[in-house]
Amino acid sequence: MLIAILIFDIALVAWSLHLMQQAFDTREFSFMLAGTLVAMSAAAMLVVYFLMNSYLGYVSRLAQSPNLFY
Repeated sequence: MLIAILIFDIALVAWSLHLMQQAFDTREFSFMLAGTLVAMSAAAMLVVYFLMNSYLGYVSRLAQSPNLFY
C-alpha cells in the first residue's frame, strides 16, 4: 500500500510540473495556481507516506512482542 502512495505521489509531481510548464507557455495564472495546488497535495501525500511508514513500523514491533509496552 505504501508503494502505491509513493507512485501516486510521483505522478502528482509530474502532473504539477506539466501544469507549471503549460502556465509558463500560455502565461495563464489558473494553470500556475493548479500546479501549485497539485504540488502542495503531493507534499501532503509524502507527509502521510512517512507518517504511515512510522506507524506501521510501530504496530509491527508491537505485534512481535505485545508485553513490551505494558
